[in-house]
Amino acid sequence: MTRAFSTQPVDSELISQVVDLASRAPSAGKTQGWHALIITSGDTAKFWNDTLAVEKRESFRWKHLLDAPVIALVFADPVSYVERYSEQDKAHTGLGVGAEAWPTPYWTVDASFAAMTMLLAAEDAGLGALFFGVFHGEQQLRTRLCVPDAMQLIGAIAIGWPVESDTGEASADTGASASRIRRSAEQIIHLNGW
Repeated sequence: MTRAFSTQPVDSELISQVVDLASRAPSAGKTQGWHALIITSGDTAKFWNDTLAVEKRESFRWKHLLDAPVIALVFADPVSYVERYSEQDKAHTGLGVGAEAWPTPYWTVDASFAAMTMLLAAEDAGLGALFFGVFHGEQQLRTRLCVPDAMQLIGAIAIGWPVESDTGEASADTGASASRIRRSAEQIIHLNGW
């Protein structure tokens, strides 16, 4: 994960390639009910104005995160799943009656798969990327960007060229959580039962 970005722009064709790869992520019923709202140039400053109060920026640990030239907002579209599962080949599932019929909200799952694929595609292209939640200012952001009410915001992905440290390596300023030990496969796997 990259938390420090250069202000150098990212070519729109490269962003399109990242999104194109993400479009191949798994999707229930091949619904593909997710959207990426791409924010670039001076509009990234408007994103931060909506979501991170100016007075909090002075103490914000990852100031170069605000330099990312691209912010991708990933949205899930529940209505598209209800509509898709109303079609003849899926109607037998009963999931086309409404979002409440779904025991698992696959629009959230699929959009999350797409977001993860965007992160991996960006890194594979030599870019840095960081997924983060939009904890403040979502309604202001939605209003300014004319986001339809039915869209579920999954989160934001900062994308750009990583800032290099004095050693020439990508900046690795990590958060406090990085010191936690990662669980081993043995701690995660429950073989043939819990």
